[in-house]
Amino acid sequence: MPGVAKVNLVEELSDPETLRSPYLLYARLRDAEPVYWCEPLRSWVLTRYDDCLAVLRDTAVFASDWRRVGERMPDSMLSIQTLDPPEHTRVRHFVVEAMRSVDRRGLESSIAALVRERVAAVRGVESVDFAGEFAGRLALDVICLVYGVPAPDLAWFMPVSQAIVDGMDAGVWPENHEPGVRARGRLAELAAGWLADPPPSGLVGHVAAGAARAGIDRDVLANSVRAMLHAGYESAGRLLGNAVAALLEHPYELRRLTSGVPQSAVEELVRFDPPVQADARACVADTWIGGRRIRRGEAVTLLLGAANRDPARFPEPDALDLTRDPNPHLGFGRGAHSCIGSALAVLLARTVLTVLAGECREIRMVADPVHHRNLTLRGLRSLDLHIE
Repeated sequence: MPGVAKVNLVEELSDPETLRSPYLLYARLRDAEPVYWCEPLRSWVLTRYDDCLAVLRDTAVFASDWRRVGERMPDSMLSIQTLDPPEHTRVRHFVVEAMRSVDRRGLESSIAALVRERVAAVRGVESVDFAGEFAGRLALDVICLVYGVPAPDLAWFMPVSQAIVDGMDAGVWPENHEPGVRARGRLAELAAGWLADPPPSGLVGHVAAGAARAGIDRDVLANSVRAMLHAGYESAGRLLGNAVAALLEHPYELRRLTSGVPQSAVEELVRFDPPVQADARACVADTWIGGRRIRRGEAVTLLLGAANRDPARFPEPDALDLTRDPNPHLGFGRGAHSCIGSALAVLLARTVLTVLAGECREIRMVADPVHHRNLTLRGLRSLDLHIE
């Protein structure tokens, strides 16, 4: 590399300064060698928008199901997130049908009531950890509203969920693998219990009632319920923390929202600092990307956070512009494995930001944000705010 050969990507990405903002490093990688082999990860790393989009769309050549290249995957890993078409298609269609049963208007009203209740509880308090005490609790309550189940104890759920997130980075920190597998099993047991004794309404009740008709393996179904619970909680909670931190660093943009929060504003916040920073695929047939030959069995890591700042696709990519249009970001993925809960995440973010921007006289940081030491999912460990 001017650049790449001298960069220890793993070391630099996990540096506290880079965790605070990895986008300068992404730009260096994209400019110097946008498709290159990272030996510590044993993976090709992609940083350009067009390359990442092409991989996300091509399930014939790039697999989420690593069994297609001979890797062993335990049954507990088989879910809507890891299966490929055609198996994935059947599960996804079934889940999409179940999500249509959710009363969106009623859900929006319930979310707004929850947000106002949370704001009232912290208004005037000297300091509140928005990331943990506010966003995390709210995200869990909302996903459980959608599921139609009682929310588990947050003090139990948060460390289990974080262990799964840490396990996503086991290629960097191998010691996180086994705790992540155990944590995933604990959430799967919770999901299986819900399916065995389903609620009368909500997504879990709908899924449990239609499972036999859909012909979906019971374990795959439980794993998918677990995966969507975890993804909904982590993605939505981290999106809220990242978005509020970004807006407080751009007060002009925050003032734009006092008259309402359009969907375009949330989409831009997702592009600007997405919770999902990376995704991985297995190459199942020799191919070429960006002049590099990718061989069957090799891993490909997509740095979606870098793709979302690619100047070849986004004018002034490092600027936060809540009116940006068009905005075809990859923060919710693309193709067969695009985020199935993206509409719910946008609804939650719009509702929270509407209340904060429209009903709070002052919001300010009382300490610098602290990020989790995670590379795949980006989010704040703490965001201490004063809300007046």
